[in-house]
Amino acid sequence: MSRLTTSQEFILIDFEFKPKDGVEGNPLEVICMVSKNLTTGEYLRLWADDLYAMETHPFSNIRNQTLVAYYASAELNCFNALGWEWEGEILDLYTEFRNFSNGVTHPFGRSIIGALKYFGLPSIESAHKDEMRALAMRGGPFTDNEKKSLLEYCQSDVDSLEPLLAALFPSLEMPRALMRGKYNIPISIMETRGTPIDYELYQDLCNYWDKIKDQLIKQVDKDFGVYINSTFKEELFGAYLSKNNIRWERLPSGRLKLDEETFKAMSKIYPEIIPLRHLRDSLAKLRLNALQVGSDGRNRCLLSPFSSITGRNQPSTTKFIFGLSKWARGLIQPKPGMALAYIDWSQQEFGIAAALSGDQNMKDAYTSGDPYLAFAKQAHAVPQDATKQSHTSERDQYKQCVLATQYGMGADALAVRLKQPVIRARQLLTMHRKVYRKFWDWSDNTFNVTVQANKISTLCGWNLNVEADLNPRSLRNFPMQANAAELLRVACILMADRKIQLCAPIHDAVLIEAPEDKIEEKVKEAQACMEEASQFILSGFKLSSEAEIFRYPDRFLDDSAKKFWEQVMAILKQVKQ
Repeated sequence: MSRLTTSQEFILIDFEFKPKDGVEGNPLEVICMVSKNLTTGEYLRLWADDLYAMETHPFSNIRNQTLVAYYASAELNCFNALGWEWEGEILDLYTEFRNFSNGVTHPFGRSIIGALKYFGLPSIESAHKDEMRALAMRGGPFTDNEKKSLLEYCQSDVDSLEPLLAALFPSLEMPRALMRGKYNIPISIMETRGTPIDYELYQDLCNYWDKIKDQLIKQVDKDFGVYINSTFKEELFGAYLSKNNIRWERLPSGRLKLDEETFKAMSKIYPEIIPLRHLRDSLAKLRLNALQVGSDGRNRCLLSPFSSITGRNQPSTTKFIFGLSKWARGLIQPKPGMALAYIDWSQQEFGIAAALSGDQNMKDAYTSGDPYLAFAKQAHAVPQDATKQSHTSERDQYKQCVLATQYGMGADALAVRLKQPVIRARQLLTMHRKVYRKFWDWSDNTFNVTVQANKISTLCGWNLNVEADLNPRSLRNFPMQANAAELLRVACILMADRKIQLCAPIHDAVLIEAPEDKIEEKVKEAQACMEEASQFILSGFKLSSEAEIFRYPDRFLDDSAKKFWEQVMAILKQVKQ
């Protein structure tokens, strides 16, 4: 290991574990642990009995030690299960391999076996790994031979970390890599705590979902006539749109765009299709039995940090409550005496674009508190004393224009969302380039440099290797999206340091939990963390945030989904009789 030149001691570590009682969504039950101190060569091989008997972890020199793991949040979840707390540095080789190879097509996948194969390093066979994981998931009691096999398998993962660390080490920017590693602490806190769910109601929905689904199709589709049995028919939907004079976005082929994002955007323009959007969403991806809810009524699943090309979390859309249809979030309910708060940045991407580009007009628009109305004023489309209430229509047009530029949308698509001629959409997009000229100069330059260098990075070093088939729109939006992920990571690290009870990340927002009488105080602390994170990442530029509080027995329900939720509840009551 002569290639590793650092004053830190590296502690390579791996645990074997399973969910308690074999129920996915339950807290973890630790089976065994193996670690190796790279400096001394010392191994620790400990079984569950020894681990649970310890008041704290067996590593004494925390100040000079760095914990090294592959998917470190899993190891920290085991720390949580054992009542241990890690205060030293963390280096997650999964994250660093993702950062090293992000955007590069390779056939081996993201597992530790895939990472080793990428560098031409030896690894255990996938079949043996699957066999050992199945043994761990089966749970005890274990025979002496089974214990020996599990410890040897656990050590094989630890031994694999050493050559992988050596392969990645030349590419590591240590302060930034360690900050990415530290993000595993709040991730493990959220994966351990989870989100409170109305467990009894959840079980009812699971038991009666097939009957509910049939009734939903009948009730919702009577206003649309686009389903035959349980199948959505594009030609019938096209006929509905024509009959109701609704302009809809289309693919280059001429077919209707029917993806989730298009339905989401169009339902804001045409609220009458909201029920159809919720129905399609529910039928397409709602798998209630797949939602991981523990016996204590909390939704826990892997949050999969750094999984997207922008470095965002990518939890399973079936196992994570926030991945389900929006109305299903009504299952989220604080426990008696507790409250939840959903805290999100205000117009975050607009603010990030302003800060990165240094465009003063854009900064002024953001700090006004209403960048959409400010844009309209800067374009001289409304009087300087205009308000959201006095010039709602104009503000909405300029808002749609801002969102269109963030999504890389052209004039044709914007015209559909504006319900305006294409020439009006072109005028707005041209005005955006005129008012925010410095932003566009920066965006064009960043795009050109990236294409030439075949690489782009965030302010904190999250990299994207650019291959030929990468969508130019995605490339232009990468600085905003990926730096938004950086902001969330820093904010969550600060919240974890300040003992704020994190439950879940939702895109770039967070859900926190606190006793009812403490929730306002904790919201202020969390918002202070978010403001501090924005100043840290954006060289002093402050981003604001908004919070919504839910106290028991209130449910986490968006206004747009409330009517559909009530419809589902009414059907549930009917089918239970």
